[in-house]
Amino acid sequence: RGIPREPGAHWTELGCQSCTCQRGRVLCETMSCSVPCSHPLPAPAGSCCPTCTGCLHEGVARAEGDVFSPSDGNCTVCVCLTGNVSCLSPECPPGSCPSPSPSDCCSCNPEKCNFRGRTYAHGARFSLDGDDCTTCVCQEGEVECSFTPCPTLDCPQHQRHLGPGQCCSTCRDPPAPAGCFLDDNGVEFPVGQIWSPGDPCELCICQADGSVSCQRTDCVETCPYPIRIPGQCCPDCSAGCTYMGRTFSNNETFPSALDPCLSCICLVR
Repeated sequence: RGIPREPGAHWTELGCQSCTCQRGRVLCETMSCSVPCSHPLPAPAGSCCPTCTGCLHEGVARAEGDVFSPSDGNCTVCVCLTGNVSCLSPECPPGSCPSPSPSDCCSCNPEKCNFRGRTYAHGARFSLDGDDCTTCVCQEGEVECSFTPCPTLDCPQHQRHLGPGQCCSTCRDPPAPAGCFLDDNGVEFPVGQIWSPGDPCELCICQADGSVSCQRTDCVETCPYPIRIPGQCCPDCSAGCTYMGRTFSNNETFPSALDPCLSCICLVR
């Protein structure tokens, strides 16, 4: 390439080619780099071989002596020394976890519980032998027992019942109603009793389950001048006539109140 070289001379060409002059011939081969470190930095500009004056870890260049934590280290600490990355993880003591916190680096296995000849895992719930009314739980190697909580009952005290072998009381079925109670006056009607609650056109009956069923009476018989009897639902068309505020019996003749020359008669139709 226009440059004289002495026999046995060595030099580097572009592309990291190592060349030598031997007996008038130039012999070149790709340079092989001996890298004595595990995390070398890429070759600097103008050089062909990586350098161990720093570290390349997870794609990040670290300076010599740099202390850092890896991205997924969970409290692991690493240091860069002469191109090598050395990492140390904390030693966690075995046993329980007295106060776990998000900043705690150690993962722990809670202690099991040995109770009355049996082994229970942390968080296990169990009942004592022959006593289903007591619930126990294993917490960090310790067993805590308490009475089984009972549900809240919505029945009065005299209807609650605690059966044999039961931990919690239950509600008895209320006694069958003997009749119907009316809220307005407190009167009790026996089952099957029929009465009118104040309206003569409405009749009520006391059902077997203590409920009250009422039904209105529909009046089908009509006439122009019926007689209305107090306490009776429908007007009476057979007892006589009501005309101009007066009551007349059947077949009774009377003068008209509008025209004295007219004579009227009450007829059943």
